[in-house]
Amino acid sequence: MATDITLRTKIELGVVPTHIKFVGGLVPDEAKKFPREADGKLTVVAEMERIIAISRVKITSAQIPSFPGADPADINEMISGLKDLGLIVHLIMMVGGADPMNPADEDAVVAMLTESLNAAKAHGITHVASTSLEEWMKEGAVRKEGADLDAAIAQLAKVHARAYNDAGIESSSIEAWHFEFLRDIEFQTFTDLGRVSQVVAATNAIIGKPFFKAMVDAAHCGDSALSIPENEALIAQLADSDELGLFHASAKTTRGCLSTDDGWIGALLTACLRTGKTQHVFVELFHHEDPAFEGLRATDPNHGIDTRDGRSYTQTVADGLEATARRLNNLVARGIIK
Repeated sequence: MATDITLRTKIELGVVPTHIKFVGGLVPDEAKKFPREADGKLTVVAEMERIIAISRVKITSAQIPSFPGADPADINEMISGLKDLGLIVHLIMMVGGADPMNPADEDAVVAMLTESLNAAKAHGITHVASTSLEEWMKEGAVRKEGADLDAAIAQLAKVHARAYNDAGIESSSIEAWHFEFLRDIEFQTFTDLGRVSQVVAATNAIIGKPFFKAMVDAAHCGDSALSIPENEALIAQLADSDELGLFHASAKTTRGCLSTDDGWIGALLTACLRTGKTQHVFVELFHHEDPAFEGLRATDPNHGIDTRDGRSYTQTVADGLEATARRLNNLVARGIIK
């Protein structure tokens, strides 16, 4: 299908292709190789090609997970393949098997981050993100408060500032690093925009400039304990300090069709774009049967609902792009963004 919706803003509209599943789609196998389709094409590249073919709006970018230890040749092929499709590539850096809040794990965490940062530099990538605030789905983890929370923030600031320096980001292509918090169950301590904003501020204080940003993911905000007005106030504060980052248009709890978001995407997207500081918007859906999220579904069955209503995931993402493009164009029409 030829694109017939013209995006009337310079906001970068892209996709996080998590709907192809982490297991079998995005995560490297035991040989550190990425999944491929029958014709040998990398699954993530093939899927982005399919989405581009049916999308009614031009897709500008793709944000893909970066896993430490993945085969370098496959990484190069993936990034080059996405660029060949005309996409700007963003990396979201994954950290596993170590606790970023634990000083004893500092070297391991920095090594994983530095590996991904070096890959970003090698490919001229300008924006990176990470979920490196705590260890995902860590058994027995409890929410930190008081002095324990203060210590965690200080350690996270130290770890990420060290990775910034060790990777030589200052003289590289990388312009910003966006921190993503996750919902409870996945994380325990950094589960809302207010808490991640404290890490952003502490890290920027060390390096002396607002390089680190807070990502606003509508799904995670919706699943946090903070209301829409509370999130809107934090977004304004982050914008004032130049620490507001990119936006994920993703539906809370179900993580499926954007029609299940209960108003969070519209409210927070408008709040972010109104500031003039958010310049990247990504549509992100998750597959309701991804084996990687079996534990999350067991804890919250609403995460495993099939919201496609008879469509393929490719079409459901394309519909999300259309809905988001309409929102962006109507924000232009209303004079809220340029």
